[in-house]
Amino acid sequence: MTGMRASIAPFAVHGGRIELARARFPGGAGWIDLSTGISPWAYSFSVDAGALLRLPEPGALAGLEQAAAAVFGSVPAETVAVPGSDLALRLVGQLAGARTPAVVGPGYSGHRAMWDDAAMLADVPETGHDAVVLARPNNPDGRMIDFDLLAGAARRLAALGGWLVVDEAFADAGDEASIASLGWPGTIVLRSFGKFFGLAGLRLGFVIAPAPMAAALRRLLGDWPVSGPAIAIGTAAYGDHAWQAAQRVRLADAAGRLDGLLTGAGLAVVGGTSCFRLVDTADAAGLFVRLAGHSILTRPFADDGRRLRIGLPVDEVAFARLGVALGR
Repeated sequence: MTGMRASIAPFAVHGGRIELARARFPGGAGWIDLSTGISPWAYSFSVDAGALLRLPEPGALAGLEQAAAAVFGSVPAETVAVPGSDLALRLVGQLAGARTPAVVGPGYSGHRAMWDDAAMLADVPETGHDAVVLARPNNPDGRMIDFDLLAGAARRLAALGGWLVVDEAFADAGDEASIASLGWPGTIVLRSFGKFFGLAGLRLGFVIAPAPMAAALRRLLGDWPVSGPAIAIGTAAYGDHAWQAAQRVRLADAAGRLDGLLTGAGLAVVGGTSCFRLVDTADAAGLFVRLAGHSILTRPFADDGRRLRIGLPVDEVAFARLGVALGR
């Protein structure tokens, strides 16, 4: 792998794998996981024990989708709850029936799992493909592809009977407008619950798609696509607008503070979202190992030995430990 030490290659697949890091870099203090881009502040809600003892009710699932659609600005009937947006990407890839798919990158590694034969492109293609997937904001650089460019791509793809798939996993954290409410033809939008609400282990996400695709996805998922606890927590969280507003402020403040810490250590911050920052350094693998030596896990990239993604420290102690590890 270019610019990548073999010993840390497993950590370049995606964020997480804290137990592997603990085994590979033993000793030191308790681990701080800054590798995922998941908010370190989680939505708190007490779930009734009955949610674990009975099957979810159809009305409760519909209520969750209505609450989510109200936040997204989408049509509830075209807003499908799924057990995590990563799985949804793979299901959408199967249902799309693409013959000449393309993945816009560099971006989220899960996009490549949608189609084995997808072309890898640096930008939205003008012609030649009948399905395109991209992230907005992009992970890991935070790039926001222009609305007009996407609208044109959606029209071209729809005319071919194809699909534009836009992954908005980090859209909740920012104030940029989502395309989930626009109803573009041939457009599928994916939203993640766990990243913004800090509950990635709940495995909850949403697909916003035209009615035929939404119906096909519902048939594939069956009557109980997500758990009772996920329905209860998700419904409460999407209805808690005050918490969402406070979370956006908290994330933005922490991201700004992280910028100061990183630049103060001589690192170039070259992108990111309110949930993480992307730095450029001559030896990202070396920096990864140095931070791991302080029990801090970050995210290297197999395709670029200069990049490292760093998530938000949760508190003063975590900020201080990161500062020491960076040599501040």
